[in-house]
Amino acid sequence: MQIVRYRNGDEIRTGILEGDVVRQARGDMFDRLAVGPPEGTLDEVELVAPVVPGKLIAIGLNYKDHVEQDTDMELPENPIIFLKPPSAIIGPDAPIILPNGPENVDAEAELCIVIGKHCRNVSAEDAASVILGYCCGNDVSARDYQFKDGQWVRAKGFDTFAPLGPAIVTDVDASDLAVSARVNGEQSQTSTTAMLIFDVPTLVEFISGVMTLEPGDVIMTGTPAGPPRLQDGDVCEIEIEGLGVLRNPVQAAG
Repeated sequence: MQIVRYRNGDEIRTGILEGDVVRQARGDMFDRLAVGPPEGTLDEVELVAPVVPGKLIAIGLNYKDHVEQDTDMELPENPIIFLKPPSAIIGPDAPIILPNGPENVDAEAELCIVIGKHCRNVSAEDAASVILGYCCGNDVSARDYQFKDGQWVRAKGFDTFAPLGPAIVTDVDASDLAVSARVNGEQSQTSTTAMLIFDVPTLVEFISGVMTLEPGDVIMTGTPAGPPRLQDGDVCEIEIEGLGVLRNPVQAAG
């Protein structure tokens, strides 16, 4: 199932994507959804972020190729976790706004885990039972602020710096999915989730041992080597095998 959220006038509704048709959904996203009548095609319906999490938990340095591109880095002994604010979230086709100040802003293609149940201290073996599904994500990062500050909140916390979408896809085996990023059609990142240092079950176990996870919380699992630089006027696309393409234009702040 592909779960989406879309705008209907002043209201945001939950839908189910079948092919290129968005259908109305009845019920609870985190319990049981029933498929309703068609709302329109993707050309006719404005999608928004497929979920608004209470917590947006991100992982740093979690791809072998990303760590190995810097010879001074060592593989982390445990997942490096940080938080991005929910106010950074935007959906498909919404613009990434380059803020005034930072000069070097990168995109980061990421597999995102969407939690489906209230949980704490989940074992890796039981991780699948608390996952609703997966979506594409973009951990947009102001590199000059990241290195200047020595921590990542400001660099990764600007409004629009967390695009998510286009849909939450359930019943996915996330162990070996192709991950890529393109800017203006030119591919810059290409890898697979098989290259994760800490895989999905390990991340759920580790993070749920630190904090309670709630339905809708999102875990961004890290990015491969080669994050592309973003400039005003660019179009950035994040593609993950089986999850679709998350596309966002890039604009300079006014």
